[in-house]
Amino acid sequence: MPFTRIAVRAGKPAAYKKALVSGIQRALIETFSVPEDDFFMVINEYDADSFVFGRNYLGIARSDDLVIIQVTANSTRGVAEKKKLYAAIAANLAESPGVRGEDVFVNVVEVSRENWSFGLGAAQYA
Repeated sequence: MPFTRIAVRAGKPAAYKKALVSGIQRALIETFSVPEDDFFMVINEYDADSFVFGRNYLGIARSDDLVIIQVTANSTRGVAEKKKLYAAIAANLAESPGVRGEDVFVNVVEVSRENWSFGLGAAQYA
């Protein structure tokens, strides 16, 4: 059910990107109770001119290794679950591929259940 977009600076190796996907999916399974095969993610890579962000917004020192993660999910989870998701993603990505907590930016976009079609032209959750 979640759809995840991951944005990074261009040039990261395949193993790094695979570790991002794995760490984010583990966090979704652990905190949002997402089934293992409910797995839809894209990684977009940007050159320096196209990857623009506030390097010190809210007093957090970000580097060129910033990872921007946007999770679109059903509007069914509370603040506590979202906080657990953010912490789990940061912890998992620190473990592998070694992303600093300061460089993990997560945004959750909530949608209604009828806003999904997983194929066949059907609204499976509606």
